[in-house]
Amino acid sequence: MKLNLPDYELKMRRTAEGKTEVFDLFRKKFILITPEEWVRQNFLHYLIHEKGYPASLIAVEKGLKVNRLQKRFDAVVYNNKLIPIVLIEFKSTGVKLSQKVFDQVAMYNLQMQVKYLIISNGLIHYCCKMNYESNSYQFLEDIPAYAELMG
Repeated sequence: MKLNLPDYELKMRRTAEGKTEVFDLFRKKFILITPEEWVRQNFLHYLIHEKGYPASLIAVEKGLKVNRLQKRFDAVVYNNKLIPIVLIEFKSTGVKLSQKVFDQVAMYNLQMQVKYLIISNGLIHYCCKMNYESNSYQFLEDIPAYAELMG
């Protein structure tokens, strides 16, 4: 499926049951390729190869508690002190990036308090910078490079 991202050579394989899997370099194992996983893998390669994000500072599918409920975020990027700075929510290309999607990642962020939120369905990507002092956020024109996050 063509995304609004550069093409990357992802390591793929077929299972004995005929399902397609992709090697996830963050979890260090093959994962069943779903439409959302396809977006996640390609977008994370984009962050690494085009925006200079260190692969070693990206984690996927980590759990957290929100209002005493166990939730799981799609990806988080840490700074070199292992403090979370970017929270990312992925959807498949068929899912519209609505207020509901933004609310989902914002709810996860209540606990994490990162500086940047990103949502993407592989075709459209939104990034906003949080300002906790003024209790506001600003949508950015582009996904910032990793070096910009450190500034």
